[in-house]
Amino acid sequence: MKRIVVIGSVSMDLVVTTDKRPQAGETIIGQAFQTVPGGKGANQAVAAARLGGRVEMVGCVGSDEFGQRIRQNFEQNGVGTHHLRTLDGEVTGTAHIVLAEGDNSIVVVQSANKQVVFTEAELEQLLDDDTLVLLQLEIPIATVEQVSAYCRARHIPVLLNPAPSQPLTDELLEHVTYVTPNEHECRDLFGDVPLDEVLRRYPNKLIVTEGVRGVRFFDGEMVHQIPAIQADVVDTTGAGDTFNGALAAALMEGSELREAVRFAVVASGLSVEGFGAQGGMPNRNDVMRRLERV
Repeated sequence: MKRIVVIGSVSMDLVVTTDKRPQAGETIIGQAFQTVPGGKGANQAVAAARLGGRVEMVGCVGSDEFGQRIRQNFEQNGVGTHHLRTLDGEVTGTAHIVLAEGDNSIVVVQSANKQVVFTEAELEQLLDDDTLVLLQLEIPIATVEQVSAYCRARHIPVLLNPAPSQPLTDELLEHVTYVTPNEHECRDLFGDVPLDEVLRRYPNKLIVTEGVRGVRFFDGEMVHQIPAIQADVVDTTGAGDTFNGALAAALMEGSELREAVRFAVVASGLSVEGFGAQGGMPNRNDVMRRLERV
């Protein structure tokens, strides 16, 4: 099976559950607190592995307890860690998550994730023709641009999840094979241009997730709307990461884009029925059973 190489962030999620978000200067009482492995890169790696992908995680953790727990979690989920570096004296990245009012708010502290950088020789050792690269934006943007340009020159497919939102160059968008913003990130990237018009600029490349409305993309002839599934929502954290990991896994199996997106929509829908970014991520059998009912 071809490899999925996830180059991205690795963090520990510090999750507070409460009835409402505090306003500025306000203190409220929460209901629960948990620490669970996370980071957009790590979440997408775990999602892809659970769904049958052969996955290698490339990133950095600190030499602390969080870093040790994260490495163990990868191993338990079948994610390769040969290229996961432990940085002596560094702190592992964290995400501070408030679950309230049916949604989440997140503050990310990059820490060791700032050190995800490569030389040309390191990329040559890491990537080959049987690879799909999965990228996000919780590592230095210079690294994302470097990896994307390297892959474009060697015809290695790249799936970029442009989150957290930030400005991207036209060159970067040209270099990647797929880009998967949510509706808010899409608006940040392209302004208030009608979505269908933006989609037509990037056939079979721009894949926009719209929450309960599903996913839209343009195949060169028509705009496809893949509807979301009905789900009993427990925690929406990680739904987008599940979508991206699932999309990568399906593409590397050889699925056509429409079927790969459909597979990813079902996987992300199932993920919100469990707690934590990774806690609700389904396995392949879960998704296949649900696909039979869609």
